[in-house]
Amino acid sequence: MKLLGHVDSLKSQTSIKFAAFIFISVASFYLGKHWSDGSRQLIFFSRQSPSGTTSYSPSIALSPNLNKEFNVSALIDTPEPPRSAKSEGKWASGSLKAPPPPPEFKIYGIVDENGTMSDKFEIGEFDTDLVENWDNGAEIEAETGKEDVRSTFRVKKFGFCGENMREYIPCLDNVEAIKRLKSTERGERFERHCPEKGKGLNCLVPAPKGYRPPIPWPRSRDEVWFNNVPHTRLVEDKGGQNWISRKGKDKFKFPGGGTQFIHGADQYLNQISKVVPDITFGHHIRVVLDVGCGVASFGAYLMSRNVITMSIAPKDVHENQIQFALERGVPAMAAAFATRRLLYPSQAFDLIHCSRCRINWTRDDGILLLEVNRMLRAGGYFAWAAQPVYKHEEALEERWEEMLNLTTRLCWNLVKKEGYIAIWQKPLDNSCYLSREAGTSPPLCDQDDDPDNVWYVDLKACISRLPENGYGANVAPWPARLQIPPDRLQSIQIDSYIARKELFMAESKYWNEIVDSYVRALHWKKFQLRNVLDMRASFGGFAAAIIENQLDAWVLNVVPISGPNTLPVIYDRGLIGVMHDWCEPFDTYPRTYDFLHAAGLFSIERKRCNMSTIMLEMDRILRPGGRVYIRDSLDVMDELEDIAKAMGWRPTLRDTSEGPHASYRILTCDKRHG
Repeated sequence: MKLLGHVDSLKSQTSIKFAAFIFISVASFYLGKHWSDGSRQLIFFSRQSPSGTTSYSPSIALSPNLNKEFNVSALIDTPEPPRSAKSEGKWASGSLKAPPPPPEFKIYGIVDENGTMSDKFEIGEFDTDLVENWDNGAEIEAETGKEDVRSTFRVKKFGFCGENMREYIPCLDNVEAIKRLKSTERGERFERHCPEKGKGLNCLVPAPKGYRPPIPWPRSRDEVWFNNVPHTRLVEDKGGQNWISRKGKDKFKFPGGGTQFIHGADQYLNQISKVVPDITFGHHIRVVLDVGCGVASFGAYLMSRNVITMSIAPKDVHENQIQFALERGVPAMAAAFATRRLLYPSQAFDLIHCSRCRINWTRDDGILLLEVNRMLRAGGYFAWAAQPVYKHEEALEERWEEMLNLTTRLCWNLVKKEGYIAIWQKPLDNSCYLSREAGTSPPLCDQDDDPDNVWYVDLKACISRLPENGYGANVAPWPARLQIPPDRLQSIQIDSYIARKELFMAESKYWNEIVDSYVRALHWKKFQLRNVLDMRASFGGFAAAIIENQLDAWVLNVVPISGPNTLPVIYDRGLIGVMHDWCEPFDTYPRTYDFLHAAGLFSIERKRCNMSTIMLEMDRILRPGGRVYIRDSLDVMDELEDIAKAMGWRPTLRDTSEGPHASYRILTCDKRHG
């Protein structure tokens, strides 16, 4: 009976559950049908996330109307998925943010918002490869996708040259070539006569015994170590004129005098400014050429007046005068007025000075003074301190009259003749030349003559024309001219599609940032940095950055013949430079520079000559303890590093600021041998 009662009870419960199920089903059907008449529809959804996903949205099914659109955001409380860096800012409170406003429109270049040309623009971002390679003339190949691929190129260790070559200048000491000259009466033996290809330097030029690191500037202006330039002939010949004297056994002393200013260069410079007040050193007079410079005391004392002087003299009987000048820390080069143009551009110098320089300016119809005229800036000054100016001997008076006649035909104005100095000023334009009587000599040069073409170009017995547009005559005073794009920037032979002023300013900014980083990260102010050579100078941006970072150094800017001639721009900035072919030796003594800088040089010149030839020349002119920075493409670095090791340098390969994947590297080297 109990069992039957229990079964009845189960049947009763099952019946109740079944009845409840039937009731719920009918109610659901009724409600679903009622709500499908245009009112809100029932929505069935699942919040299960697919396996392995980090973000999800609800899975939705609609009944009974599958084709209608519904806004389910109000019904679903969806938690935000974890935010990644990429999704940050895209989702907020379950919905997309509005897109950000467009960035402010800026114009870079020389076209303003009205579509017209303008000189006022922002530099903006620039491509570092463009700044370094704009004047390559050929595309530089860069390795991509290959790391640490070593070249099979290896260099045998270089040995030392003989002791007799310790002051060897290859193109000025080529005895065999000089012997073959047909004539030497015009100074041909003092010009460049380089060794034939394949017969150049293949060893390391040794330093003299007892060589010591140079005395730092400004002390070096007044004294240098005897063993660094162990020659006493100048002391014997010029000691009485206050050029140079011995100081004990280990030093030379420089009293600051010269043949024509035995009482000192400072007093002499004061006299020049007094005679012609418009000669304002360090303002309108910034770049000077000193011809027949001796030991360069004239240029040494001008430095304290913010004037940079190129001091030149031939390697003659006083052959070590240029070596003494560079040992003192003063810009100087071995150069001669002979039969070829000097390696400086037209309108380079604000003042050209000759004090007892032993040059006959009136010979050959004044061809040497015409070379001075080519290099002298429009409105610039020529100062001549010599015996014909002040002595009254018959022969000397005749020379003065010849000089006066020649300068008159050159349209120079004799501004002042006082004491033992005469000063002329060059005209600002061609108007005087064009108004001379027909047949007046010397004539104007032909229209197609390029006064900036100087590499192995013979002197011309004609007056170099000044640009009709006045380019070169209107440079800003120092120091403003350093950063102002000069007029002659427009006459440089580079691709016309480049915005030249923008490129000029971008290059200046680029090198200023790099030199600033060198000063901070590599402690350049702790270096003994005085004589600097920039081997591929472009517009002189590296030299300008040295000045802007207040480093107590001067830079000789070299413009290779393999690229565009930017020397006029360099001089218009108030800097100095020279034209050169790095496949040939440079006209300076061994051990004359503390620092050599080469940016993008080897990737260009390797197409023309052997890289070891250039590196050996760099070793010759670099002082023991000096430094080299080579900034170039990856594909030349392995070979350069091997050559540096073979010369006994200590090389280090560094990344540029662009990082390890950039196509450029920096090879820094220390010269350890002496």
